[in-house]
Amino acid sequence: MGRTPTYPGMPAHIAIIMDGNGRWARARHRPRVYGHTQGVKTVRRVVEDASEIGVKCLTLYSFSTENWTRPKAEITALFNLLREYVESDLDTLHSRNVRVRILGSRQGLSADLLQLIARVEETTKNNTAFSLNIAFNYGGRDELLRAAAKASAAGFDLNRLNESEFAQFLDTAGLPDVDLVIRTSGEKRISNFLLWQAAYAEFVFTDVLWPDFDLSDLQAAISDYNLRDRRFGNLEPSEVA
Repeated sequence: MGRTPTYPGMPAHIAIIMDGNGRWARARHRPRVYGHTQGVKTVRRVVEDASEIGVKCLTLYSFSTENWTRPKAEITALFNLLREYVESDLDTLHSRNVRVRILGSRQGLSADLLQLIARVEETTKNNTAFSLNIAFNYGGRDELLRAAAKASAAGFDLNRLNESEFAQFLDTAGLPDVDLVIRTSGEKRISNFLLWQAAYAEFVFTDVLWPDFDLSDLQAAISDYNLRDRRFGNLEPSEVA
């Protein structure tokens, strides 16, 4: 508790692809669901750590639109873990002035889960200290298609729509673009995650499996981020004529 930022440039918005739960469990001769359960414990720890060191916005990739191809038992377990996390942590998150959003499509979600999502978003909608976004049943391409459909339904001419107008129809409307994307477990791909929002993000890939990810790994990623020269497509000063 009481940690303060020690970095020259704290990324305002960090997004994490939480990967490696299954491999972590397999290495311990346990079922994949055990790895997901341990992964939820890491979520709690990382959310607290990120908030305390000065990050303002954290987005976690929990369940993708492609994950529906996984075994039914694993999908059920992942849905139950979301319920458990939200129901058990809502009061604590709300007391800490954390705003919670669930990003992604609502298609295919049960009525009770939809009610839970509505409750957590409504309860925390006016909180301002920290933004926690859980990408659940989320896919970047799906989000862009849904945003275009919403913009069209709202009366916008898609041929004349500018970027700022379009962004208001994304799941992340009102949030800053992603500064840093972290992926655990050694994989090096974006996996259809925040395709619009991460257009100019820096990427850090770590071999650490998600259940083992801790504050030191988060700090290492931020330190790496601070070594980057973020030009957003612009020339270096020495290259300007």
